[in-house]
Amino acid sequence: MRGPHNLWRLVRTGATLERTGAMGVVLEAFRAPPRLRLAARILGWPFAWLGLKGDPALPPATRALTALGPAYIKFGQILSTRPDVVGEELADQLRYLQDKLPPFPVEVAKAMIAEELEQPVEALFSEFSEPIAAASIAQVHHARLVGTGTEVAVKVLRPGIVRAFRRDIDAFHFAAGLIEFILPKSRRLKPGDVIAHFESVVMGELDLRLESSSAAEFAANTKDDAGFQVPKVEWPASGRTMMTLGWAEGLPLGDNPALDAAGHDRRALGARVLQLFLSHALRDGFFHADMHQGNLKVAANGDIIALDFGIMGRIDAYTRRVYAEILYGFIRKDYRRVAEVHFEAGYVPADRDIDEFARALRAVGEPIFGMDATRISMARLLNYLFEVTERFGMETRTELILLQRTMVVVEGVARSLDPQINIWQVAQPVVEGYIRENIGPKALIRDLALTARVLARFGPRLPAQVEAALIRQSTPPAPMPRPLRYPPLLWAGFGAVIMAAGIWIGTLF
Repeated sequence: MRGPHNLWRLVRTGATLERTGAMGVVLEAFRAPPRLRLAARILGWPFAWLGLKGDPALPPATRALTALGPAYIKFGQILSTRPDVVGEELADQLRYLQDKLPPFPVEVAKAMIAEELEQPVEALFSEFSEPIAAASIAQVHHARLVGTGTEVAVKVLRPGIVRAFRRDIDAFHFAAGLIEFILPKSRRLKPGDVIAHFESVVMGELDLRLESSSAAEFAANTKDDAGFQVPKVEWPASGRTMMTLGWAEGLPLGDNPALDAAGHDRRALGARVLQLFLSHALRDGFFHADMHQGNLKVAANGDIIALDFGIMGRIDAYTRRVYAEILYGFIRKDYRRVAEVHFEAGYVPADRDIDEFARALRAVGEPIFGMDATRISMARLLNYLFEVTERFGMETRTELILLQRTMVVVEGVARSLDPQINIWQVAQPVVEGYIRENIGPKALIRDLALTARVLARFGPRLPAQVEAALIRQSTPPAPMPRPLRYPPLLWAGFGAVIMAAGIWIGTLF
């Protein structure tokens, strides 16, 4: 029975927050209402002696999350990018979680590498350092390849990390079910589906072969992006529990004093981070979905270097168009069109009032445009958005969770570099460029060309399939006459004509 075990995990979570002093910090950061504060105290305080102590040298919130385990640490990393949501004090505490966690011994890392690649570390690397950075999933070592002397970064998974994550996620599933049972209104948010999505993302992050593949694909997609670098994957020295990338020298994107001392323009960096993310999501449909400061560096020449490709997002062409139209509508303050896109995509039930929805969206958008960036409270805006989604019966779209979460993180990173940044102005050229290329006459012709290519491939089989479908669906009272069968050469000619048309149209684009 996993129920009692998971209930114990949840009680211990509250007890740990109370024991480490993090409970009050978290409740204050999220501006929890009085009833929730009282309930949290009642549930946490009596069991505080059961909570984990954590490292007393760490601040309360960081101490609690590191004691609770890797899944909690992941959550803390996301919050660390949003001082406008959780406050500067809590965000500063949580930045420790990005790459400064306690490492495991280098001897353990070497043993894992030798087991994974079936050869001693010395046969692969002429140099292999102590850990230089450690996060929730893995730690990184500086090394040199035997023979070439190439500087590389070697990422090694933490021992026992898979079991630890499964234990935490199991408890999260239990909590989601409990929330749906106690609060029926929460079912539209699909907490169970959200946790299932989180599980699939995290478990993919625990196989470094997949991360190596993602890094290679991301590098190919972005090779022509100005001011952006992705380290090269060293495939012979990579496997399931470890991977090797080219060494990337640079300053952490979250170290503002160091960036200022080196003469980097933080305003330009903040704008570039946001524009790169939007470009990758809209243009490629494949984006880095863990873009906190710990995974981004700034090279001496000002290029942004991306690291850690364990969590990547992918969205299809249709969703990209919907997302772009929503952003474009907000940029142009065309709230009616934003509302229409939500209805057309099925994000809002058809029986709701589109004009009322547009009015609610205006209440979300106008404060962002009309207020100085430093005075915008994202916490209040997110709270109002939650109220809007509840009022109009919007359900959580699990296929958009990663995109929305990453957008929140990237905006937080951009604001940490430039508190005055106007996200809509920065996003406008990227979104407008995508709209020009993908929505309109040019896009229509390109879609027709793609359709022609598909028909050309399946043209010879299409008539027989249509004929069979019609026969199955028709139930005439009298015996059916024998269907007319055209000579095979006629169908072959038909397919050839479609193929030629597809190729000709395709050459135009």
